[in-house]
Amino acid sequence: MTSSDPTALPDPWHSLHELLAGMDAEIERVYIERGIEGMRPRFAYPLIRLAHTGPLTIRELAKSLDRSHSAISQTVAAMRKLDLVTSEPGPDARTRRIDLTERGRSLVPFLEAEWRATHETVAELDSEIPTR
Repeated sequence: MTSSDPTALPDPWHSLHELLAGMDAEIERVYIERGIEGMRPRFAYPLIRLAHTGPLTIRELAKSLDRSHSAISQTVAAMRKLDLVTSEPGPDARTRRIDLTERGRSLVPFLEAEWRATHETVAELDSEIPTR
């Protein structure tokens, strides 16, 4: 064990975490303004992916998004509660196939536009950061 607690030191990532949390809050505000109650920024990636691929198992969706099975399973459960996706038995009794509902599908054009706008904003911010 070391003599000092490294978590007691100033967190060099704090500013980045605050920036990301602020961006997520702003995106959520946009969703609320559009009347999309309960929508979370973390739902956009899987909803857009499912719109382009069609139904996927949780494992396939997680792999395609480079996320953990557990994280996607939790996200899918939350999206099911909002009637954004369905979950049906897959080809193997141990799997579930996830697909968009009509509600989920109807949100994709808006989510894609927001995705692009967010990426443009991040690229603009990135271009303003001096490189070494």
